[in-house]
Amino acid sequence: MDDAKTRTRRHILKAAADILEREGAQAVSTRSVAAAAGIRAASLYQVFGDKEGLLAALAIQAFDQYLAEKHAVAPTADPVEDMRRGWDIHVDFGLRHPAVYLLMFGTDRPGRRPPAADEAHDLLLAFLNRIAAAGRLRVPPTLAAHLCQAAATGVTLSLLAIPAPDRDLEISARMRETLISSLITDPPPVPEPGLASWALALDVALATADEPIPLRPTETALLRDWLQQLAH
Repeated sequence: MDDAKTRTRRHILKAAADILEREGAQAVSTRSVAAAAGIRAASLYQVFGDKEGLLAALAIQAFDQYLAEKHAVAPTADPVEDMRRGWDIHVDFGLRHPAVYLLMFGTDRPGRRPPAADEAHDLLLAFLNRIAAAGRLRVPPTLAAHLCQAAATGVTLSLLAIPAPDRDLEISARMRETLISSLITDPPPVPEPGLASWALALDVALATADEPIPLRPTETALLRDWLQQLAH
């Protein structure tokens, strides 16, 4: 069961998040949040220390929400398609929560990177490691992850600077595909079947044939023996 301090913390964060979403980070002050939460400012200071501590807690909460949306989408067998979906989730989150996104990615907060931000980065890195394992990544995964984050953040912030009715989401899609084409190679062509493949296929066909084979059993056995040698 939550103790009183935990409940108070959650209540204050809820009030602060409502102000942030409705009016932006500039409206979040210890006085406005305390008033919205129906508590004394001294109680807020006891929990968060000061306004910077409150904003840091809001950023952590925002990254947790962002990460929950990322984890809600199950990975597929195609890591490149997963990368596309991850990009779209990132941009969509920013456009739905502009003030929260600006707090997460638009403010320079050195030394205050929330643990959930590192987890989000690791999630992206996992997709890129899968692509690298398939031999399709042009640059090291760590560099690719930084490039992806810089591009996705830049696109989202630029779209947020445009009035919602005038935004062209094609910009995001084009940037996404440009980034993918610069980082990822095309799948290798499927090799033409060689002698071993053909021999294996014929051996399987002989073993599973429903119709009679026009060979004597000894001939069939000898043929299959030859085919199995060719298949290795």
